[in-house]
Amino acid sequence: MRKNDLVEKIVHGIFLALGLLTVVCVLVITFYLVISGLPAIKEIGLTKFLFGQKWVSTGKNPSFGILPFILTSVYGTAGAIILGVPVGFFTALYLAKFAPRKVKRVVGSLVNLLAGIPSVVYGLMGMLILVPSIRKVFDVPDGASLLAAIIVLSVMILPSIVKVSVTALEAVPQEYELGSLALGASAVETCFRVTVPAAKSGIAASVVLGVGRAIGEAMAVIMVSGNAANMPSLFESVRFLTTAVASEMAYSSGLQREALFSIALVLFLFILLINTLLNLFFKPQKDKK
Repeated sequence: MRKNDLVEKIVHGIFLALGLLTVVCVLVITFYLVISGLPAIKEIGLTKFLFGQKWVSTGKNPSFGILPFILTSVYGTAGAIILGVPVGFFTALYLAKFAPRKVKRVVGSLVNLLAGIPSVVYGLMGMLILVPSIRKVFDVPDGASLLAAIIVLSVMILPSIVKVSVTALEAVPQEYELGSLALGASAVETCFRVTVPAAKSGIAASVVLGVGRAIGEAMAVIMVSGNAANMPSLFESVRFLTTAVASEMAYSSGLQREALFSIALVLFLFILLINTLLNLFFKPQKDKK
């Protein structure tokens, strides 16, 4: 008995140390971004930096306005969620409750494969197939646009949404569903009125993961969006917050480099804000006593 208690304490200590290490890593990243990003914001000015519409970091008279990047990231993430979440949710619902075992096994394997594809491959496929298709279908000069980025991001977030949602739906106790069916509800009614509400927290977690994937993606987006510092438009080349940092950090110096760290700080705070709002929105309401 003493030996089991000792093993349990050791395992508990290891888990506690790993958890604290994660917290320390987040704090270190936050501290480093704040220290590196604030000098440029002070020199440029917070208003000019956040609401300026012109980004010319290497010109004779440089300008560091990131409003186009912020709006592009917001529109791109929102578009990916609007397209990806319904598809991922209904796919997960079908796999968890309606699909035959063979179909579930095959589709589940394909979803896992989709999750393992590198982002550069998504970008390459989008650049070779999606971008020319948009150019032909919509008769625009260049298919590298916000629309292409939205479609690619919506595909990239599907694995996270499907896998986590399937796990959440399958974790619902079967007694809930049997009770609903015994009361005369159909299988579809049971799914939407009993199973889905019971799995709400897990489905919400999948949406949060999808949002994080969409906001933080850089490589695939930079290959299909055109990477031009324009105000966001559906059929024009755009640049996201992530791609702004990725495309210029290698050759940046001085104020330009500091401004890129400021963009990273804004992106970091942006992700924290969205995750906080989503967690508050999907947080189960506790009954007040």
